[in-house]
Amino acid sequence: MSFSKNVKEELSRQISPARHCQIAEIAAIISLCGDIIINDRNEHFIKIHTENLTVARKYFILIRKSFHVAAEISVRRNNNLKKSNVYTVWIKDAEISMKILQATKLIDQDGEIREELSITDNLVVQNACCRRAFIRGAFLAYGSMSDPAKNYHFEIVTSTRKKAEQLRDIINFFQMDAKIVQRKNHFVVYVKEGSQIVDLLNIMEAHVSLMELENVRIIKEMRNSINRQVNCETANINKTVVAASKQIDDIIYIRDTIGFHELSEALEEIAKIRIEQPDASLKELGTLLNPPIGKSGVNHRLRKLSMIADNLREEKEK
Repeated sequence: MSFSKNVKEELSRQISPARHCQIAEIAAIISLCGDIIINDRNEHFIKIHTENLTVARKYFILIRKSFHVAAEISVRRNNNLKKSNVYTVWIKDAEISMKILQATKLIDQDGEIREELSITDNLVVQNACCRRAFIRGAFLAYGSMSDPAKNYHFEIVTSTRKKAEQLRDIINFFQMDAKIVQRKNHFVVYVKEGSQIVDLLNIMEAHVSLMELENVRIIKEMRNSINRQVNCETANINKTVVAASKQIDDIIYIRDTIGFHELSEALEEIAKIRIEQPDASLKELGTLLNPPIGKSGVNHRLRKLSMIADNLREEKEK
């Protein structure tokens, strides 16, 4: 099972004890995957469609707990390439359907249902706990997450920009940085930063999935840290090898041009040791001198040798 499905499975078992939070979650599910059927007597009936059994099950439970009515569930085989099941959950009682629409604020004061099926005011998500429930319902309905071992991506697909903006603002109430992108005929609310996705799992109360994601993040950060250290050490080694190669080239040029006898005793000593120990570090070279000196002293002598070699090359070119 994918990480996204694991999250939804966990969220499907998360039932808020507060009725106002249950209603907020119902509002999100209907808004994103619901239809309102109006007959010739102007009676309203609510129907949701989903290919996810966890969504149908959660919606069924929430309706039963909040409004004490059992919805009807039907299953049919989808004819598309995926050949998955499509679950339809009906509220066929017109009076109950109207109560649900009024409670979820999916119908305005004049009894008009907007085409977007967006909540008509903020009363249903006035409390922070209800905003959490609304995000949870929206993710269940049309959300997905990438495998955190590969990358970090959280998104919820909506059918209109208005729904996307409404959902983005509800998410950003929790100090998130959710953004909107249009993908064909849909509008996608997304978050890509790993730590914010962790916070979103906490907001939706998917605590088991949160811990799983955190474990993946820790392992990835450890690997990245090790890779950075290895790269840094490799760069330092390469730098040391290049510097040592230049030092030896300069010393050999001095030896073949004027000989070591023209050098001071200190420079001659470090020149001979550097040729004998091409792989030694500056610190190691310092310990081989008599008397021993530190890295800065060794570096100072080698730089003097480099300057002498450069001067000899310039004189030769004149």
